[in-house]
Amino acid sequence: MAGRGRFRVLHELGRMRSLLPILALWRGHAGWLAAGLALSLLTVAAGVGLATAAGGMALRPITGTSAATLAALLFLPGVVRGLGVARVALRYGERILTHAATFRVLAALRVWMFRGLAVRSAGGLGFMRSGDALGRLVGDVEALDGLYLRILVPGVAAFLLLPVLVGFLALAHGGTAVLVGGLFLLSAIVLPWVAARFTLDAGGQLAVASAGLRSAALDALDGSREIRAYGAEGRMLAVVQAREAALFQAQRQVGRRASWAQAAAFVCSQAALLVVLLSPGVAPGVMVTGLFLTLAAFEVVGGMPRAGVLAGYAAGAAERVTEAATGPGDVDPANPAPLPSGTSLRFEHVGFRWHPDRPAVLDGLTLDIPAGSRVAILGPSGSGKSTLAALALKVVTPQSGRVLLGGVDLARLRASDVRSRITWLSQDTHLFSDTVRANLALGRADATDAELWAALDRAGIADVVRGFPDGLDSWVGEGGLQVSGGQGRRLALARALLSQAPVLILDEPATGLDAATERGFLVTLNDVAAGRTVILIVHRLTGVERLDRIFRLSAGRAVAAAA
Repeated sequence: MAGRGRFRVLHELGRMRSLLPILALWRGHAGWLAAGLALSLLTVAAGVGLATAAGGMALRPITGTSAATLAALLFLPGVVRGLGVARVALRYGERILTHAATFRVLAALRVWMFRGLAVRSAGGLGFMRSGDALGRLVGDVEALDGLYLRILVPGVAAFLLLPVLVGFLALAHGGTAVLVGGLFLLSAIVLPWVAARFTLDAGGQLAVASAGLRSAALDALDGSREIRAYGAEGRMLAVVQAREAALFQAQRQVGRRASWAQAAAFVCSQAALLVVLLSPGVAPGVMVTGLFLTLAAFEVVGGMPRAGVLAGYAAGAAERVTEAATGPGDVDPANPAPLPSGTSLRFEHVGFRWHPDRPAVLDGLTLDIPAGSRVAILGPSGSGKSTLAALALKVVTPQSGRVLLGGVDLARLRASDVRSRITWLSQDTHLFSDTVRANLALGRADATDAELWAALDRAGIADVVRGFPDGLDSWVGEGGLQVSGGQGRRLALARALLSQAPVLILDEPATGLDAATERGFLVTLNDVAAGRTVILIVHRLTGVERLDRIFRLSAGRAVAAAA
C-alpha cells in the first residue's frame, strides 16, 4: 500500500513537471512578468494596509501594548485616505500590466507550439488529427493562462504576508499567532496542493474531452457536404453530442472538487477570525486591528485552493501542448558537422514508428539513392512513403538505423543545413491567402522578380500569371481559390524550384488532378528537374516519368520493382 502511494506521488510529480517547459518560455518576458508581480505586491500591501488601518481607527484612542501604540501612530485618517487612493490606482495599473504580461506569454507559447508543429509538417501530424492540433493551439494554451495570475502572483504574496500576519499577532498573543499562521498555511499551500493532486487526472480528462469536442465539431463542418450527401447528419450529430456529454461530465467532476476546495478555504478564513476574536487578554483595539489584518490576508489567498484545482487542468493541458510542440521532431547536435559536398542519400536499417503504441512504419529499411538519380517510391497509403520524406528532411529521426546525406549521418548535421540541400513538394501543397509573389517567396525570400518569372516559366505557369490583373502581385485567395488545381500545383512547383536545392522530393505531387493535367504536370517535372536528384513518391506510375530505379515499400522495407 505504501509503495503504491509513493508511486502515485512520483507519477503526479512527473505530470506536474510537464509545466517546466512552459515556464521556461517565461524567461523571454521576465521583465514584464517581474513588473506585473511587483505592482501586484504593492497592490496587496496597499489593500492589507488599508484594511488594517481601518481596523485600527475603529477603536481610537488606543493605549497599552506596544502594538497598540504603533497602530495609533500609523493609522491616521490621512494615511487611510492615501492608502485607499493608492490601492485603486495600483489595482488599475496591476490589472493592465499583469494581463499584458500574460498575453505576451501566451503569444510566445502559441508561437513555440506552432513552430514545433511546422517543423514536423513534412511528415504530417503523425497520429494527431487537425482538430486535435487546433484544440491544443487554442483551448489547451488558454488553460495555461492562470499559472501567472492565479498561482504565481498570489503565491508570492502569501509568502510575504505570512511573517507580517504572524508577527503582528505574536505581539498580542503567541498561541493566536501560531493557530492563525497554521490556518493560513493550510489555505495557501496545503489545500491548493491537495486540490491539484486530486484533480490531476480529472484535469487531464477535461483537456482531452475539450479537444475531442473540438475535433468532432471541426470534422462535421469540414465534411458537411459529404455528410449531407450520404444522409449521415444523425450519426455525426450523435458523435458531437457524445463528445459534448463527455466534456460536461469532466467539467462537473472538476467543478465539484473546486467547490470543495473553495469551501475548505472559506472555513479556514472563518476559523482564523474566530481564533483572533477568542484570543485571551488582548486589548480591543489590537484585536480589531488583528481581525482586519487577518481578513485582508486570507482574502489574498482565498482563491488559491481553486487555483490548485486549475493547476491539475493546466498540467494536463501542458502535457498536450508540450507533446505537440516537441515530439517527435529533429534535434540539432551540439557540435554539428560541416555540410558535405555530396548529395547522395542512404537509409541504413532504418526503423521508425510515430507512436510507441502503434506498429512500426519502417522496419529495417535500407535504400540507396545516388546523387543525380531519378527514383520512384511506390506503395499504398500507410506504407511509409511520406515518413521516408520526413526522415530525409530531418523532420523526424529514426528510432533505429541512420540516414546519410553525402555519407554523413543526418544526426550530425543541422536540420537547416539538410533542408538547404533538399526541397520538398507534397500532395497537400498549400497556397496562402496572399499574392503570387508572397507565396513564391517561401521558396527563397531574396529572389528577384527575374528569378521569380524564371521559376514560373520553368513550371509552365508564367503565361497564366502574366494574364492576371496585377501579375506577381495578384491575390491567389485562401488555399489558392483563384486558380485551378493544376495551376496551383504548378505555382507550388515554381516555389520548390526557387530553392535551388540539388535534391527534390515529390510526395504525391499530382494527387487530385485529372489524368490529362497530371500527365502534363509530370512531363513538366521531367524537364525542370534535370541535373537534380529526384525522389518521386507515388501510389502508381503514369508512364511518362523518366526514372532510373523504382522501389516498392512493403512491410516497412524497400524492394526493387520493375517499371
